[in-house]
Amino acid sequence: MQQRPLHTSRRTLLTATATAAAAAALGTIPSPAQAADAQPADSRDRELRRIIGRMSLEEKVGQLFVSRVYGETATNPAQADIDLNLAQLGVRDAAELIAKYHVGGIIYFGWAHNVREPHQIADLSNGIQKVALQQATPVPMLISTDQEHGIVCRVGKPATLMPGAMALGASGSRADARRAARIAGRELAALGIRQNYAPVADVNVNPGNIVIGVRSFGADPAAVARMVTAQVDGYEGAGIAATAKHFPGHGDTTDDSHYALPYIHHTREEFERLDLPPFEAAVRAGIDSIMTAHIVVPALDPNEDPATLSRPILTGVLREQLGYDGVVVTDSLGMAGVRTKYGDDRVPVLALKAGVDQLLNPPSLEVAWNAVFNAVRGGELTEERLDESILRVLRLKARLGLFRDPYTTHRDVDRTVGISEHLRAAEQIADDTTTLLVNTGGLLPLSARTSPNVLVLGADPASPSGTTGPPTTVFGKALTELGFTATALSTGTAPTAAKIEEAVAAAAGKDVVAVLTYNVSATSSQRTLVGRLAATGVPVVTIAVNRPYDVARLPEAKAVLAAYSWTDTELRAAARVIAGKAEPQGRLPVPVQRADDPTTTLYPIGYGLSY
Repeated sequence: MQQRPLHTSRRTLLTATATAAAAAALGTIPSPAQAADAQPADSRDRELRRIIGRMSLEEKVGQLFVSRVYGETATNPAQADIDLNLAQLGVRDAAELIAKYHVGGIIYFGWAHNVREPHQIADLSNGIQKVALQQATPVPMLISTDQEHGIVCRVGKPATLMPGAMALGASGSRADARRAARIAGRELAALGIRQNYAPVADVNVNPGNIVIGVRSFGADPAAVARMVTAQVDGYEGAGIAATAKHFPGHGDTTDDSHYALPYIHHTREEFERLDLPPFEAAVRAGIDSIMTAHIVVPALDPNEDPATLSRPILTGVLREQLGYDGVVVTDSLGMAGVRTKYGDDRVPVLALKAGVDQLLNPPSLEVAWNAVFNAVRGGELTEERLDESILRVLRLKARLGLFRDPYTTHRDVDRTVGISEHLRAAEQIADDTTTLLVNTGGLLPLSARTSPNVLVLGADPASPSGTTGPPTTVFGKALTELGFTATALSTGTAPTAAKIEEAVAAAAGKDVVAVLTYNVSATSSQRTLVGRLAATGVPVVTIAVNRPYDVARLPEAKAVLAAYSWTDTELRAAARVIAGKAEPQGRLPVPVQRADDPTTTLYPIGYGLSY
């Protein structure tokens, strides 16, 4: 049977589903926590504890889990998604997931086919909420995603895509950071997504950090703290639960916790000076949730457990030292960093014992759910311990107004997502981010009056959701729209000798060559490409579309810019700077060391040229 689109009015949905279900299950409380925002904390907590008191053990265990689920709809996904759900989760769809495991949250991914287009996302959210409120104990769902912006973005166009964290750090504008989060939060809320795993609070002090990098606001703890606070204010002011991540700080590692267990060898003093300030600021700002890191910090936990499973870190530092009593959510439990030391049946139990409240995306929900259930039955965990975490989660749901109204509508989507006001704001914010690092002989800006013929070359990394096509094509189109004659040729992140020869030949007769560079290493053939192009005599402009450290390895370039991402928003901003339509206002939020002497700073924090 075809599912009816869930774009009926909010009033109809609430009347038909939430109010009736809640009243039936909760007796004299027709709408649990209905006035939670206005209630004193004690009164609110009494109502929430009454809800917890009506839960079975199975329901309590479920409330602690946030799971993936495949499909564009809650009850009628495509057969391929049903097959994936059955293989990985043992259920057919989101409705069966909720009924079987009583999960408290669902996370959206592009690869799980949850985020095809705005109306579909809203309908999926509404369908999930409808199912959740039809359960024996009706509790609204907390729907989440990773919408950091920049290179990590789950919801793509036509949603508004903002510059990423390091780009915002380059602008130095707390107002821009707050405005970006406020707009992003409003659009997520219109889609029914009410918890965002952002902002990143890691201080990126290691140029070789491949997992954080430009996802961080920068290398100055105080500056990162200011930007984190601004984004917390922006997201939560838009009705979204912000999530500072990855505690206790993932900024100084060269290992990726998706695939390994990184060690952070900071002393306790270094931790408190470098890593802690942004999280401390987030707590002071009233952050709704904090995500753990799958990293080992021996100075904080001599047992060398991953922070996600470490009681000294999560209870000792986060709960007791910082006084944080909000929701603690794990990073994905499917990542290798948390699975290295213990089995999948121990990880969720140890996380709860450490102080976690939400268990995110375990590789096998059945194994993880049964592990927690059996730990309570066997006495390793108590129901009282579960109740503590459930109360924190329900407090968050109440603060977000989900007990009053968990639904959205197509009208909310149409008047919020990707509207012209938001798109203009994204362009304005992006114009403050592009950083000009080299401009030999005043090559830039280029004048469109002479119709310069520009060859656009370089890296075309896998496109994040904010990019409508290969970056070289997007950048070439942006220059064309600004009055240039631009030709695009992708040479990739590791150009072959043949591709380099093709690029050199294509440069003949061009006025300028623009090369998009991507994480240039000492052995990268991108260095050979730029050197060969410079030898032709055609001026070379390079644009670092990820980490800004590329400038240290490209001395032949006549001009170098840092764009910090390869999304449309940041590529167009860089094009406007090259064309002189925008001033290069960005300043480095991280230092760049010499390529041949990492102990010597080539460009310090705060460096940036102007016209």
